[in-house]
Amino acid sequence: MAGREVRSGRSAPDVVVVGTGPVAAGVLAAWGARARAVDEVPTAAPASALTGARVVVLVAHPGDLASVAGRRGPQGHAPAVAHAQRTFAAAREVRAEHVVVVTSALVHGAHPDRPVLHDDEPVLTGARAVPDGLVGHLLAVEAVVARAARRRSPRVTVLRPAAMVGRGTDTFVTRHFEAPRLLVVRGVERPWQLVHVDDVGAATVFAVEHALTGALTVGPPDMLTPEQVSAAAGMRTVALAPATAFGTAERLHRVGVLPAPAAELAYVVYPWTVAADRLTAAGFTPRYSSAEALDVLLEGVRGRLALGGRRVERRDAAALGAAGAAVALLGTAAIWRQARRRG
Repeated sequence: MAGREVRSGRSAPDVVVVGTGPVAAGVLAAWGARARAVDEVPTAAPASALTGARVVVLVAHPGDLASVAGRRGPQGHAPAVAHAQRTFAAAREVRAEHVVVVTSALVHGAHPDRPVLHDDEPVLTGARAVPDGLVGHLLAVEAVVARAARRRSPRVTVLRPAAMVGRGTDTFVTRHFEAPRLLVVRGVERPWQLVHVDDVGAATVFAVEHALTGALTVGPPDMLTPEQVSAAAGMRTVALAPATAFGTAERLHRVGVLPAPAAELAYVVYPWTVAADRLTAAGFTPRYSSAEALDVLLEGVRGRLALGGRRVERRDAAALGAAGAAVALLGTAAIWRQARRRG
């Protein structure tokens, strides 16, 4: 078993954080000395990984684009499903009282007329579901959570944060800010809501301490306009028609330039902000506002893409790895070509 422990004083930790990556790190930091971390629950003697746990926090969102980008369909997500099932079975075996699962508000989808998401919003199903990449990964885990929540014990909470930043998170949202310009879709006003992973970690603690169960959205109360985001980032925008933006992303994915499905472009050009109703009503207050979280994001991506004066070529999109950044990069290159022709 791959594992890490955090111990302090005489008492053993009674919280086990299961998962790897930046989001798991934020959750572990929030629990402090009460928690120990386990990379994964093993197939052999799974309960041994959770021995002594009163609370189990399963971090399904890795905050690492590369770790889930290539997963496609049920077979690609089968390991995540099996791991979630083992985690719940092991939690029941050690008689844990509460299991918290961290996914994302991504599971609700994003589209041009998407209103603010509330805790009871249904997840994507049927024709609107996204089977590949990060969204499919999270939906597969949530299906396991929904079945586990029907049992009498343990208590089950699923946290669905807004777009996460901080502690080295690398997602198609953070990579959106690595392009030379910010991509926007014509005719759509996309508000930005960003939540720091440390606040997500704090929300797991709050949910357990206040016995909050069921689905909880997580995010700060403030939202930023595209103009505010562009000004703070010091970046101009490139506006494309929806058909052009999504068509370009689909072609890049089809030829293997983009590992993530083109459908994930929706999450950087369409709204999916959250209300965090029950957490707010219970008294939870995030430490970081969206504006402050944006500063953290911008500091994290600074210098990752330095184009300088060299020509922007098609292969640069591959280094970005996310649909929004790649489409913005190619759109910017097209604008530059048009400008040169006019000159």
